[in-house]
Amino acid sequence: MEGLQPILANKERGVRCIDVGDTVLDAVEAMCAHHVGALIVIDDGAPVGIVSERDVLIRVVLARRDPASTPVETVMTPELECVEQDTDPHEAMAIMTRRRVRHLPVIDDGHLVGVVSIGDLIHWASMQRDQELRMLRAYVSGVDERFA
Repeated sequence: MEGLQPILANKERGVRCIDVGDTVLDAVEAMCAHHVGALIVIDDGAPVGIVSERDVLIRVVLARRDPASTPVETVMTPELECVEQDTDPHEAMAIMTRRRVRHLPVIDDGHLVGVVSIGDLIHWASMQRDQELRMLRAYVSGVDERFA
């Protein structure tokens, strides 16, 4: 079973992180610079939470807090649910649906190796479906598309 490895392999290397003491404005700048919707929050190198666009909107903008002076630690989601690298993508989707989150940190041997988003998993599911359709069409038509 491949798990999440092929999905992570298609993503840019590295996990985008921010320190617990950095401000929400720092987090927003980092998310915009790296075109990501969430950052892993670390304390002394260890992951302790996640801060997402949704966290910023609900806990900063709607609460009318100053992003330049609000520490990430006060608005992050501390319940960091991680999945193993060999987790089946369907299971990762189920976890996201159940927890109502859009990002899951991925660990391997206890180390953070990546983050998958719901967008990553939807793209993977779409590619899987396309491959199945091609195989079914080839089977029905009797044509092996590798030789067509």
